[in-house]
Amino acid sequence: MSGYEKIVIASNNKGKIKEFHDLLNPRGITVVPQQELGVKGAYEPHMTFVENALVKARHVSRYTRFPVLADDSGICVESLNGQPGVRSSRFARESATDQENNLFLIEQLSGQRERGAHYYCVIVVVSGYKDPAPLLATGKWEGEILGAPRGSFGFGYDPLFYDSNLGKTAAELNKHQKNKVSHRGIATRKIIKLLEK
Repeated sequence: MSGYEKIVIASNNKGKIKEFHDLLNPRGITVVPQQELGVKGAYEPHMTFVENALVKARHVSRYTRFPVLADDSGICVESLNGQPGVRSSRFARESATDQENNLFLIEQLSGQRERGAHYYCVIVVVSGYKDPAPLLATGKWEGEILGAPRGSFGFGYDPLFYDSNLGKTAAELNKHQKNKVSHRGIATRKIIKLLEK
């Protein structure tokens, strides 16, 4: 995988960084969190995942000579018109904890019979700040939102996100099981194929 032995991850989310490490390290790619390079997070002003992923990738690429991988992902609930979407990490409030966001989502769906939802992920890789042709991949994971959390693995909305095909929440899956089916796992495998080309 020439030229991609090391990739900077444009994120401060420990859960995301660990998942990328678990997915990329076996392919010989060393993951470097942006924080290790002293790079602060980018402002994410956009309404779509793809625009925010590009903003994050380009922001971090200003400060590094390595390729940069950025993802923007979140959960989209059908009965909430796709919310929280790009605001998933700050649904309850700015700087909300996972628990606060989960409780707020439960409140928003109180009495709601339609509980369909999906996780969505966009991954962008830029070779440099002026890269005119970034690599891009997407992943989607269908499920529904439970009325109470289940499981102790994962992060974010995983305790509420139920996969009916597996009969488990995302938080009841170990990292290997989750990476096989998750939105981020799907998108990462696609981006790896693009990197290999």
